[in-house]
Amino acid sequence: MRLTRRRPLVVAVLFCALAVLAARPADGDGSHAPGHGATSVSTEVARLYEEAGKATERYEAGREEAEKQRELAQQLEERLDDERQEATGLREDLGRIASSQYRDGGGLPLTAHLLLADDPEQLMRGQRVAQHAEVTLDQALGRSERAEARLARDEAKAAAAWEKLERRNEELAALQRAIEEKLETARWKLQGEADASVAAGSCRDAVRLDQPPVEYTTPWVAPVETYELSASYGSGGARWANRHTGQDFAVPIGTPVRAVGSGTVVKVSCGGAFGIEIVVAHPGGYYTQYAHLAAVAVDQGERVSPGQWIGQSGTSGNSTGPHLHFEVRVTPEMGSSVDPVPWLTGRGVPL
Repeated sequence: MRLTRRRPLVVAVLFCALAVLAARPADGDGSHAPGHGATSVSTEVARLYEEAGKATERYEAGREEAEKQRELAQQLEERLDDERQEATGLREDLGRIASSQYRDGGGLPLTAHLLLADDPEQLMRGQRVAQHAEVTLDQALGRSERAEARLARDEAKAAAAWEKLERRNEELAALQRAIEEKLETARWKLQGEADASVAAGSCRDAVRLDQPPVEYTTPWVAPVETYELSASYGSGGARWANRHTGQDFAVPIGTPVRAVGSGTVVKVSCGGAFGIEIVVAHPGGYYTQYAHLAAVAVDQGERVSPGQWIGQSGTSGNSTGPHLHFEVRVTPEMGSSVDPVPWLTGRGVPL
């Protein structure tokens, strides 16, 4: 069963420019501890996320440049349409003038006209008309030649503009692929650390997320910013021995997970079916659980505020793919959960 949030899933690429990870040494641990040392995986993940963020900025700048180039090329195409119509009209005018002169004997020399004329005075008037027509023809030819030259010049400009746009689009596509590859590498390295922690049954030191300063105007928020709702509370299936005890949010590995409200971290665990999990106690006797994480960003006993990044999503423990398992409980332990969707909706957070 799969439910979709009102907003479509937006692959969270731009958050990487903000989520620069920094491993924090544990008190009393030496450089041999997981996550420490110049060559630690945690340091490598931080570097990859930072590079991905910078690449994203370049991609956005390049995309804006490509859009400007597209507008320029379209403007040139519109100008070319006008110039083509003008050139066609001038050619038609030339044809009419040439045809008129041919019918009026414009090809005979003046001496022949004088010999054949019955009225020399009338002939001279006709000759002045012919001369005027000749000037008109010359001017029309000049306009037509200039229009043809301008058309050829602008067609070359338009072709160059479209070629430049095509090259830029190819560069942007390559940059986008590089971003995705770096993100994928970073996410699975992060997940590798999570799997090692779960296998050891011991959490690594909290990896702090460098969250930008954000002031939330509401006391409650969703646990992730962009997502698709997947397995819902109470649903059944082969993945669980009993009914599903929470709401799943389908998000990529490494997505920042937020505390839904103010509270205190009462549990950070790295073993069992939930993999890496965090439990937060909230005023009023409720607890929220965030499971299958790839990393934690808080310690047990720490106070958290609404929207604070407390970890990163993953696929640790008994998980079939990257997602956040979110529960609302009336005790810190499993078996006391309530449906989190109406619980959040009642606090002004519709999913």
